[in-house]
Amino acid sequence: MAEAEQQDGVSGAPAAPRYRGALHPDTWEQELEAIPMFMKRCPAEIDAARQPELACLQSLLFDEERSPAELATMYKNEGNEYFKEKDYGRAVAAYSEGLRRRSGDAELDAVLLTNRGAAHFHMGNYRSALNDAIQAKKLKPTHLKAIIRGALCHMELKNFSEALAWCEEGLLIDSKEKKLVEMRAKADKLKRTQERDARKAKVMESKEQHQKEILLAAIKERNIKLVLEPSDEEEEVSDGLAEISLDGFHSDSATGAKVHLDADGNLNWPVLFLYPEHEQTDFTVAFHENSRFIDHLMVMFAELPPWDLEKKYLPNNLELYFEDEEREEMYEVNPEHTLLQVLQHERYFVKAGTPTVLVFAKRSSFSKKYFSGKKVHRL
Repeated sequence: MAEAEQQDGVSGAPAAPRYRGALHPDTWEQELEAIPMFMKRCPAEIDAARQPELACLQSLLFDEERSPAELATMYKNEGNEYFKEKDYGRAVAAYSEGLRRRSGDAELDAVLLTNRGAAHFHMGNYRSALNDAIQAKKLKPTHLKAIIRGALCHMELKNFSEALAWCEEGLLIDSKEKKLVEMRAKADKLKRTQERDARKAKVMESKEQHQKEILLAAIKERNIKLVLEPSDEEEEVSDGLAEISLDGFHSDSATGAKVHLDADGNLNWPVLFLYPEHEQTDFTVAFHENSRFIDHLMVMFAELPPWDLEKKYLPNNLELYFEDEEREEMYEVNPEHTLLQVLQHERYFVKAGTPTVLVFAKRSSFSKKYFSGKKVHRL
């Protein structure tokens, strides 16, 4: 709906003439603006001492001798002025005050609700705007503006089926209402698209679930143990793979890599290499389960890394370990072994879907200090 939409209860009026009279020729427009009758907008706050005329006019709104309907109408008009100025927050407040007067006039209350809904809509409060449209329609079922507003809200909330229903309801009142005719066509198209996308998503979800089940079966078949990182709600899991999902077992969110089966039915894992001495890491996105560690090391250390100033990290001068955190024990890994052989070790647990290996230079003073206090199972 266009920003300059007409509010219920607002009629066009000719612009007031400008009188110069005794006003200063250079500042007459500003002086005229200070006169309540000629003000183009109401000040946010009124100082009774400096603006007694405005204070007097404002007090009329709270005249106890006026009927609730009269007060509600005044608040409606005030809200309409704020709405025209696009001051939607104050418009909402004014319409709300009008509703609190409990005028007893269903049509007036329906207008207040519809107008407040329009202000909420322009503020992006689509749920509040919809609630106002619903209440307005209850008070006056044939109130077309409320029906249009409700349909617009459902469109913004992507409730296309509901938007269609509201359009159909409005077109029963006025079959030629252009906004409803156009909105119905748009809602119908978007509804069909939404339903198609939902069907596609369901098929994809079913396919992914089937692939997960095949993957879990492959992991279980190899006697590989998975572990969830402990959290406030989750405990470690090592058995019962048939009852678990892979949702918590892959590093997908951090690296985009996760364990998967290739076309030949072999597992490929993301593997993390840690170098504690230098606080460095390497990450292999897809480590084939039948590949040997030494083959990867030969590629990774074909050139010395920039952090290896002592030139100790050579493929044949490295020791590999995995850590059993529960027992605080270290197990040396034979570089000639494949990834699958390591993962099948009785004390190896794959955490968060990413096997981890610690790498040290042979006979380094750092590794001796690192192993201090831990039981080390060497080859």
